[in-house]
Amino acid sequence: MTGSGFTAQSTAAEVVGGIDLTGGRAVVTGAASGIGLETARALAGAGAEVTLAVRDTAAGERAAAGIAAGGAGRVLVAPLDLADQRSVAAFAAAWHGPLHVLVNNAGVMMTPETRTPEGWELQFATNHLGHFALATRLHPALAAAGRARVVSLSSVAHLRSPVHFDDVHFRDRPYDAGLAYAQSKTANVLFAVEAGRRWAADGVTVNAVHPGAVLGTNLSRHLTREALDAAAASGGHTFKTPQQGAATVVYVATAPGLERVAGRYFEDCAEAHRHIPGTSGGVADHALDPDAAALLWRLSLDALAADVRG
Repeated sequence: MTGSGFTAQSTAAEVVGGIDLTGGRAVVTGAASGIGLETARALAGAGAEVTLAVRDTAAGERAAAGIAAGGAGRVLVAPLDLADQRSVAAFAAAWHGPLHVLVNNAGVMMTPETRTPEGWELQFATNHLGHFALATRLHPALAAAGRARVVSLSSVAHLRSPVHFDDVHFRDRPYDAGLAYAQSKTANVLFAVEAGRRWAADGVTVNAVHPGAVLGTNLSRHLTREALDAAAASGGHTFKTPQQGAATVVYVATAPGLERVAGRYFEDCAEAHRHIPGTSGGVADHALDPDAAALLWRLSLDALAADVRG
């Protein structure tokens, strides 16, 4: 696969320039602000019908109006709370027709210990299980598109932890917000690995993306600026704007050269190298492990089945 020609400084608008998405339909979760908003703006600007799937529909309507004011395509708003499986089921049930692009963008980071009604740890429940349920429920719509793409937003934080299958929800070990976030971001990559394998025959590609360290988003609301600066320094990276953060997302969602590429991890508008301990960036081996990906899929299905029975 050749280079994209884009860099860490490229913006979503630059990446989608010259691409015509007219007739395509996209869903972007958490699209009322930050990277999700800029992703939706770029997709709509290229002609796609974009649905902003958001918890706060009032904020979503304001975002949609702002996108539409720029002369973009049709922009819709629908309620979606990824920590609430009933909300996920309702969103999927209300969807009709094909779906060409699903961007699993929404997420929470470094939250205080919080559990969903099912007893699931909030970060894993929102960042992974909510998006897993959404994507699998929307799979028929993705397959109906003939050639569809799913983009799973991960993070460089995945380097810090694999998924601890023996205690995913921190029931037997002390809660650590950073490790909980890290394993949820590893889960986002493992989902891309297994979904990419399972759905290839349906023409659905699934890949994971690290958008970069981005200021001005709600994701970091539980962190102080000092903590953000420290994280950036330790990770060896600089902050991006939301428009730059959305660039890799939009690249993976639209680039013609990625039509049959699946199960990969991208950063800075290019497929990432394998992480070398002691260096920054890249993708960890534990995030691309096909056995772990298959195990996570089974665990996720079991969790959702237990929730339905409950």
